[in-house]
Amino acid sequence: MTATSRAGARWMTMFTLAWLAIWTVQLTPVQLLLPLQLDTSEEDWVRGVVSSGLVLGVGGLAGIVAGPLVGAVSDRSRSARGRRRPWALVGVWVAAVFLVLTGLVEGPWLVGACWVGVSVGVSVASAAFTALIADQLPPSQRGAASSAVGSSQAVGIVLGVGLVVLLGLGVLAGYLLLAGVIAVVGTATALLLPDPPADTADLPSRSEFGPRLASLRDRDFAWMLSGRLVTNIGNALGTALFLFFLLHGLGQPSAQAQDNLLLLIVVYTVFVVAASVGTGILSDRRGGRRGLTVAATVVQAASGVAIVLAPTFGMTLVAAALMGVGYGAFSTVGLAFATDLLPDERDHARDLGIVNVTAALGQLIGPVAGAGLVALVGGFWLVFLMAAVLSLVGGGLTAMARTASRADTTARTRTAA
Repeated sequence: MTATSRAGARWMTMFTLAWLAIWTVQLTPVQLLLPLQLDTSEEDWVRGVVSSGLVLGVGGLAGIVAGPLVGAVSDRSRSARGRRRPWALVGVWVAAVFLVLTGLVEGPWLVGACWVGVSVGVSVASAAFTALIADQLPPSQRGAASSAVGSSQAVGIVLGVGLVVLLGLGVLAGYLLLAGVIAVVGTATALLLPDPPADTADLPSRSEFGPRLASLRDRDFAWMLSGRLVTNIGNALGTALFLFFLLHGLGQPSAQAQDNLLLLIVVYTVFVVAASVGTGILSDRRGGRRGLTVAATVVQAASGVAIVLAPTFGMTLVAAALMGVGYGAFSTVGLAFATDLLPDERDHARDLGIVNVTAALGQLIGPVAGAGLVALVGGFWLVFLMAAVLSLVGGGLTAMARTASRADTTARTRTAA
């Protein structure tokens, strides 16, 4: 398969399953298992929030380094087994091993160290699978593939949190379940998805790592990255501390908070999937990806405003729906928009690894910043207010990017390199 031939149903199914596994094992600990591991007594609950934010931040930082580095290496791979498959397999098994270790240890330091390993594994696998969009799909199918990534994110949260809560699993059992999911599904999809060796003439030189970072100087690519980063910080502020908000912002008992967290995630998921599929198909048929991406950030911002104005569980459900619509559309159309802006076709994995970094960095900064905001005011209102503000700023930055004359941009990038 080449980037000019259309993918069939089998390709899309395997690709979707790969991302479903990735999101399940990445986000279930973020939403449920890590907060439960690191939660503290009611008298000292802020310390638990801060510990959780720091653990997620350090893990995100490790993923930020690993993703683009592995992407650049795979771009230059001449393996007969393919450029992406070996790294996808390495990533899923690193994640599986460290998920088990995270469940076995206690205390913020050891949990944080093991979570770094999980984050690196997930980032490596994500870079490999994301590169397949630009490697193998024509522009007319990139929105659909991106919608698979976006909708799988929401479904993965429901699947993971739902299984842990409904089956009554403890923390260790939850991590073991997640390790099994990524090991089995990740391995199967990496082996079954096509990954033909690249034509040697199309490969960048192995000596071009430094100079070829000239793609980061592409103006439109840089605007898109900055908008994606800021919007993802806004999303992380609005979602990463939900369990703590239910426990300490709304004063719900632990069992009730876990049940309500699952309900919030289900609502969020329904709207993420609907928005992801709808906007992905719309962007493939009608274009206008930049405008749709900006509009999505406005809807995401409305969710934060809703909770600030009425901090009740009922309004939180409404906010979850708004966040689902906004982020579902943004993650899908925004990723397809990013593939339209890639400066050089020979560096798909590296540059899409950088695109993934913006999401990972947002998930790094969001919890840390959110924990600081909670500690500053002793509550959650400022967290949701900043989530709204940053979502709007991210939309403004995204609006600065243009897709015109990418061939000219590619030529300029090669010349600069």
